[in-house]
Amino acid sequence: MERTYDVIVIGGGASGMMAAGRAAERGLRVLLLEKNKTLGVKLAMTGGGRCNICNAEDDIHQLLANYGTAKRFLYSSFSQFGVAETFSFFKKFKIFIKVEELKRAFPVTERAQDVVQALKIYLQKGKVEIKTNLTVSGFVTKEEKILGIRSGGHTYAAQSYILATGGKSHQETGSTGDGFRWLSSLHHNVQNPTPSVVPLAVRETWVKSLAGVTLDEVKITFLVDQNKMFTAKGRILCTHFGLSGPLILNSSKKVSDLLAEGSVTAVIDIFPQYDEGELDAHVTKTFEQNKNRSLKNTMRLLTPKGASAVILGLLFGLDPEKKIHSVTKVERKKIVNLLKGLPISISGLMGYERAVVVDGGLDLSEVDGKTMRSRRCKNLFITGDLLNINRPSGGFSLQLCWTTGWVAGGNA
Repeated sequence: MERTYDVIVIGGGASGMMAAGRAAERGLRVLLLEKNKTLGVKLAMTGGGRCNICNAEDDIHQLLANYGTAKRFLYSSFSQFGVAETFSFFKKFKIFIKVEELKRAFPVTERAQDVVQALKIYLQKGKVEIKTNLTVSGFVTKEEKILGIRSGGHTYAAQSYILATGGKSHQETGSTGDGFRWLSSLHHNVQNPTPSVVPLAVRETWVKSLAGVTLDEVKITFLVDQNKMFTAKGRILCTHFGLSGPLILNSSKKVSDLLAEGSVTAVIDIFPQYDEGELDAHVTKTFEQNKNRSLKNTMRLLTPKGASAVILGLLFGLDPEKKIHSVTKVERKKIVNLLKGLPISISGLMGYERAVVVDGGLDLSEVDGKTMRSRRCKNLFITGDLLNINRPSGGFSLQLCWTTGWVAGGNA
């Protein structure tokens, strides 16, 4: 055996660093083990590098409604460390938070790396011992209790262990499902993980040619075999593989179910605030004000920034250089119809490598929600993505990490 610790935390991501820092803050001897060369690899990528640090919903009941059936399970832990505590915690490390639409909260600097650095300082203050580039191979157990952790030719022992390895999203960051396998080996009931909050792959090349373009406040309607199934509004991000952004990510679970039923298509309405007649009037007015300009230049006034040329390319037979005063009523109607219904074919969901949230994980009945302690293994605590908790994008995943990490670190 190597040196014995009070607490060993496996996983140096968001919940693992929070758990280790909190345990050390209580005066405990803490060892943090991480398989990557550095801590917080996935955290540094979140929110496109901006870090959607939490969702600023201050009503605990409204906040927990976003966690589905786990609402009751999480009430106790979120009562101990919720949104207000998240703001206060990071403020101590000079991380000030701003709130954007849908109450999505980001550091003012818009740098996820600043959040990682704050947590590293938290660990340093608590004198947490950190071992990186270290792969855990298994556990030494006896009578529903962990006696040690094996890594190479070493065994590390502690009174308590916190498992914070994350799920299976963004596997390139080290989240390869090790925690799920270990929990199963310790006789826990683990639901097989599947990508749930994930971008959509599409067949159309025109969508991919808009990579990086954002469609703000649009409406998308999903259909199965041409039958309308559901509609959602919000922001869509076009990518080199298809569609992403908050609206798509939070619709992906439903789309996954639709794909099992038949051929899934969608139409995007760029002007959901207008019905077809109102949009026709808006386009007519825009045309009258620019009647001597070319169609390609005028379309820039009617389409999202960076999208006019691609959308115009879908209007087969219309010359981009044509003057507006020469555009016929039939051609104008064709433009209106396209702006109200850009057609898309959904070929599938992207996999674990692009998933923001992965479904599945440890059955919540096997965890004490007040402490994050396993009910099957006396000295094991579980945090974050290892728990079978569904949630949308928008800061809810990181809040789950901060909360469960802090509670586990406070009770181990």
